[in-house]
Amino acid sequence: MSRLLCLIVLSLGLAQTAAADENSDRISAYLTRKFGVGREKAQKISDAVQSAASKYSLPPALLLAIISIESRFKEKARGANGATGLMQVVPQAHRGLLRNVKDLTEPNANIEAGSAILYGYMRSANGDLDSALKSYGGSKAYAQKVNLRVEDFAAVATPADGASGAAGRPAACEVDLCAGANQWANAFSVPAALTIPATPAASGAAAASSAPASGSTSAATAGSTRTASK
Repeated sequence: MSRLLCLIVLSLGLAQTAAADENSDRISAYLTRKFGVGREKAQKISDAVQSAASKYSLPPALLLAIISIESRFKEKARGANGATGLMQVVPQAHRGLLRNVKDLTEPNANIEAGSAILYGYMRSANGDLDSALKSYGGSKAYAQKVNLRVEDFAAVATPADGASGAAGRPAACEVDLCAGANQWANAFSVPAALTIPATPAASGAAAASSAPASGSTSAATAGSTRTASK
């Protein structure tokens, strides 16, 4: 019986891995076709988005929408106040979170950092996505723009079989974040440490730092120190 259970668990694990790989490939192909991102870079971005989305219970479509607005998938993008990389993270505003990050333009490190920051704002706002996005981008208009852009990525970033998303919620929930249901209120548990790649070659290396539960790692909110040209 235990052997059968092990086989079932193994089969489910392989199926989930295959589904994740298929979803990552679909996102990668879309980035290449829509934004002209090279195949290798597109795959790296896609994998980083999938990983961060799973870790922080954030829909991949949401992260992709933010990246498209912030940098149009250009990992070397620079903005006002030192905003850097795909998610335009401002080093000065999040020094504690980034203290061990050597290259913020590296996709894994940047998407991990941006997702951790958004995660913190979501927790601080008790799951209010609009408030979190306003803190991240600096305005209500920014939040509205991201919400609209999510629709562009919903189909490509949602598992084709309609399987549950990163936090075990239905895929339909990931598209609109179950507006009004406030499913975020109990979705966040504070991790013992946030792990952000310290070097491009060591995407699994841990850089321990406290979760920005109230945006306290910032001297001010991200929006007040970022470029306004979204």
